[in-house]
Amino acid sequence: MRTENTNTAMSWDHPDVKCYEKTISLKIPGYFHLYEMTDHLIAAQLQGENFSRDVLIVGAGGGQEIVMLGGRHEAWTFTGIDPSAHMLEISKSRAESIGIEERVSLIQGRLEQLSLEDQYDAATCLLVLHFVKGLQQKQELLQRIGERLKPGAPFCLASFHADTNTDTFHIQMQAWKSHMLDNGIPLEDWERFEASIGLQSDPVPSSVVQELLEQSGFTHATRYFGSYFIDGWFAIKGLM
Repeated sequence: MRTENTNTAMSWDHPDVKCYEKTISLKIPGYFHLYEMTDHLIAAQLQGENFSRDVLIVGAGGGQEIVMLGGRHEAWTFTGIDPSAHMLEISKSRAESIGIEERVSLIQGRLEQLSLEDQYDAATCLLVLHFVKGLQQKQELLQRIGERLKPGAPFCLASFHADTNTDTFHIQMQAWKSHMLDNGIPLEDWERFEASIGLQSDPVPSSVVQELLEQSGFTHATRYFGSYFIDGWFAIKGLM
């Protein structure tokens, strides 16, 4: 989840986002497992390791999806889109570091810029949806992803899902705070992240996310990852 250290409103165009790759795995328990499980689920649905596949990465800044999937599947190509130039530079550098840059196309911008004529075999949207404010806007994003997928294509979604008005929310937040501080995350970073919830991010309960997926044309939505309030969902683009 993008929770970097800034003294003002969060900005993914600030040079400080270069620290993202180093700190994110300290903040989310099981961070790397999320991406490994995502890879296995997509590969299981696509089948046939030697076939060419074109994968859409929504929120490609940081590059973990590209490194994980690209490093394991030599026949796959990737189209990554992200509004942050600084975050995309991280992705570009990481792709080059493992020699897969020729299979990766990175685009600075938003999903609606991609032509509907380009249909993808799979898609991911990891640790992004909670930054989209409003249920209608969240559904529009999911619908735009679905419109760019072939029928039967796998889709993996992960974001911060929570009902902030419950007692259990506060208990889990205290536990998450302990986890981050034990991993060397400064207290001021935690406090900044905590204060951003509801202001710079818009988490909704997991049950709502499942409904949004179904309303956006996805089927077989199942939860496959959980880490405090980070949930991962696997779904399949419905038949036309």
